[in-house]
Amino acid sequence: MSGLHFAAVNAEGVVADLDLLPAAYRVLLKMRAHSEPGGRIEIDQVTLAQMLGLSRAAVNSALRDLDLAQLVTKHKPGIYQLNPMLAAYLSPEDAIAAVKAMPKSARLNSPGFAERYRQAVAAYQDQLVEKRRRKDDEKRRQALKAVS
Repeated sequence: MSGLHFAAVNAEGVVADLDLLPAAYRVLLKMRAHSEPGGRIEIDQVTLAQMLGLSRAAVNSALRDLDLAQLVTKHKPGIYQLNPMLAAYLSPEDAIAAVKAMPKSARLNSPGFAERYRQAVAAYQDQLVEKRRRKDDEKRRQALKAVS
C-alpha cells in the first residue's frame, strides 16, 4: 500500500471524540492499513480477529460500532468500505472528489456528527432491550401454555 499517500482529512480527532469501543479503534486502524485506494477492504471477520488477537465476537461488535458511527460500511460478507474521509487515495484530487461526492451529513466534520453516533448507539441498545423483552414474553407464554 505504499502508493497511498493522500487522505481526505486528518480525521483522528473527530474519531477520538466518538468514544468507540477500544476494539473498534483497533479494527478501524487495521482496516485502514489494508484498504485499497478509496477505502474498499476485502477481509473477513475471522482474519481480522486473528490479526488483532481478538475473538470473532469482539470484531463483530467492533464492526457494528464502526457502522453505527458511519466509519465503515459492510457491503456484503467480507467486503467493507471506509468512510471516504478516512480512506487513503492515490492523489489529492481523488481525495477531494470523494469527499465532494459524499452527502454532507455523512462527513466526519458535519455539525452534530458525534451526537448522531451517540443517538444511533442509544437506538441500537433500545432495539436490543425490546428484542430481549419480546423473547422473554414469548418464553412466558410458552411456559403458560405448557402448564395449561
